Amino acid sequence: MHPSSVLFQDQLPPVFLPVCDHYAGSEKLMRKSIALQQELGPVFDITLDCEDGAAAGNEKAHAVLVASLVSGTENLFQRIGVRVHDLHHPAFEQDLSIILPTAATKLAYVVLPKVESVAEVQSALSRINRHAQKADGSLIPVHVLIETHGALAEVRDIAALPQVQCLSFGLMDFVSAHYGAIPATAMRSPGQFEHPLVLRAKLEIAAACHHHGKIPSHNVTTEIRDKDVVANDARRAAQECGYTRMWSIHPDQIKAIVGALTPPNQEIDEAVSILSSAKAHQWGPIQWQGQLHDRASYRYYWTVLKKAQFGQVVLPEAARELL
Repeated sequence: MHPSSVLFQDQLPPVFLPVCDHYAGSEKLMRKSIALQQELGPVFDITLDCEDGAAAGNEKAHAVLVASLVSGTENLFQRIGVRVHDLHHPAFEQDLSIILPTAATKLAYVVLPKVESVAEVQSALSRINRHAQKADGSLIPVHVLIETHGALAEVRDIAALPQVQCLSFGLMDFVSAHYGAIPATAMRSPGQFEHPLVLRAKLEIAAACHHHGKIPSHNVTTEIRDKDVVANDARRAAQECGYTRMWSIHPDQIKAIVGALTPPNQEIDEAVSILSSAKAHQWGPIQWQGQLHDRASYRYYWTVLKKAQFGQVVLPEAARELL
């Protein structure tokens, strides 16, 4: 049996997405991001921004531009999504009516910002689905920004919605929503990993995602020039908080995030050795370098290979056979 079948017979199989979600809001940056994705391959997603990252006052023309970029021939890998305005904004319905009918076939996902409850997410899903489905009849995946008190209070119910694929933490808005009760130092490192209220929010989002087999996406790093800061934030988000994806707000951040969230070669080689031996033993328990392994640890090492598959790594032949 294939590992993806035998290892998840009694469990919800995890979702896998590229580890970096790059946001771009101006035409210049959107086109630059698409060109970079063509160069590097689908190792990162692009989110074309109609909301906070875009200029105000020209919403209709911007939505038309986004629709043309998503549906155009330069979208080689169909790994481009869009962040629309929030549910209560006058341009929300306009974004949907312009972008979805034109671009649904090639659109990777829709991002919903500033929701307050699971009821608001359900209302937004209903309106999204009225405007478009993918060519095969499937629903467009939706990513939800958790950046308000209300959304955090209902984060497990939001993660449980079948159409929701990913939850992202909106650090800046979350801190701002406390009106000075959380200091500005918590909007950057190391404070964002140390302040109890911020850390609690990150952990609750990640836990909700993993409970329902969804992707937790970490917030932005405002540091642009120092790539070591970006990479360190990505590693801490993964190792300390369980995040498997992270936002980028500048093209120079992309490679740092992809590199930090891609498994190292040593772990990939270890995964190949353990899974190859397990497959030879019909996925029963094995002994490897003096340690016992069974399906619980096989699931871990299988996810290592799946994550590596989305990164800038040339996988060994044995890994490709397992995948």
